[in-house]
Amino acid sequence: MKRIFILLVSVLFLSACATLPELRVRNRESLTRLSVGMAKDEVLKIMGTKTTKAYRGWDGGFVDVINNPYRSEVLQGKDKTLEVLYYYTDKKKADDAITDDELTPLVFDNGKLIGWGWSFLQENIQKYEIRWR
Repeated sequence: MKRIFILLVSVLFLSACATLPELRVRNRESLTRLSVGMAKDEVLKIMGTKTTKAYRGWDGGFVDVINNPYRSEVLQGKDKTLEVLYYYTDKKKADDAITDDELTPLVFDNGKLIGWGWSFLQENIQKYEIRWR
């Protein structure tokens, strides 16, 4: 009986967690459901806003707590303010660090999604003369 209880608790605990590959796949799949013009709250519903405990695999190696979106920022241009939400979608190096090139930026103008991806963000940074990093 004790073994069954421990197994049940373990299953419930692990179901609340995800591996990093599962999180990346879930975020990439969610991107396919987005459309330009969606309100920010719609996008957040699709992409998610949960904090996930991420593990490397079955060995139980704890990585970190990953926020969805991973980070956000407001970019101020000459005549335009854009909000950018970054979601963890790719793995470039096995270095245990989440870097910019492993994130996908979602770009909002006045609470509406206007596009996503690094080239889209770069185009808008140039277009609106935004100082960025």
